[in-house]
Amino acid sequence: MAKETMTSEERLWAAIRLEKPDRVPIAPLMSTPAAATLLGLDSAEVYANGEAQLDAEIKAFDEFGGWDGVIPTPVMADFMRLGFKVRVPGESENVKELQTLEMENLKIEDYDIIAETGWNRFLHDHLALRINDMKPEEVTSVLNDYFALTAKGLAAVRERGAAAIFPVWNEMPFFLFSLARSMVKFTEDLYYRPEQVERALKVAVPEWIKTSIDVCKASGVMIACCVEERAGAFFYPLKVFEHFWWPYTMQIVDAFWSEGIVAWFHLDTCWDKNIPYFKQLPRGSAIIDLDGTTDIFAAKEVLRNHLCIASDVHPTLLSLGKPEEVEAYCKKVIDEVGRDGGLILSTGCTVPGAVKPENFRAMIETGKNYELSKK
Repeated sequence: MAKETMTSEERLWAAIRLEKPDRVPIAPLMSTPAAATLLGLDSAEVYANGEAQLDAEIKAFDEFGGWDGVIPTPVMADFMRLGFKVRVPGESENVKELQTLEMENLKIEDYDIIAETGWNRFLHDHLALRINDMKPEEVTSVLNDYFALTAKGLAAVRERGAAAIFPVWNEMPFFLFSLARSMVKFTEDLYYRPEQVERALKVAVPEWIKTSIDVCKASGVMIACCVEERAGAFFYPLKVFEHFWWPYTMQIVDAFWSEGIVAWFHLDTCWDKNIPYFKQLPRGSAIIDLDGTTDIFAAKEVLRNHLCIASDVHPTLLSLGKPEEVEAYCKKVIDEVGRDGGLILSTGCTVPGAVKPENFRAMIETGKNYELSKK
């Protein structure tokens, strides 16, 4: 068994700072549907409200022995309604977990509104009202409830001696535009209306930076979540990435880093061709969180001793594999990616709703008990 000489907070930050912790820090990205499965709960009851979601995720933490890094705020259904049409268990037939619908909610003319007023005002005054017929005071109420839930989650995490890996899930502006506009229409805009998109980005990004910094400082968690699923070379050629995403990302990281905040990049889909760009960021300024489609071993060779990597235990492995297969993969990642530090043992995206409890337990116990290979 690995000897523990650090707290969860110390262990997590040792990895982020590219030092060698006493053992690998473990930070599975828990989800409400996974918590329901792990605890044998009914999805509709768990999704009744944000507090029920948080209670389920914390109970899953307790039931499976705890780990180091926790997201204190679940993806609350009412919060998601601010920007999307959603399907929720208990409200929609045959739905077991929260689903967002890909729709053209953001119109071409809305880029000009965003460029004039910013994303937050656009969301509050236009998008939420347009999608779900919400009144401005209802939007404010949902936001207040959401951050109250964050405070409750942070207290529960700290009470258990764990560390928050970031205070809230936070989609980057490029991704927000794509989600709100729909991917097909947004792609058309990138090619046929680039000036409109960029005018909106130039206003939305600084605003997003300020909001993210404010949330980190208010929560005391100096890691900011940066979710991006659509800017990588899986979808777009590098010239699009270089024009519409990378310059703004360097701006984001520089602003965070100047405030002592580290960026947690949650990068879904394959980023193999984009990984070398991250070498341009300041050493230790970010965590690169991969979902199992990017080659984590190649990424380590590029980013070795420069940025921390959060692995990548694949949802398919957790839902369809066997405990011994999960154990073998975790050991391989710890040995090959974590040999010289800079590794957080995590999941490929979030823990899947179809997770097998025995597989999840195998991941947690392997991380806690496996000593780094001496080879």
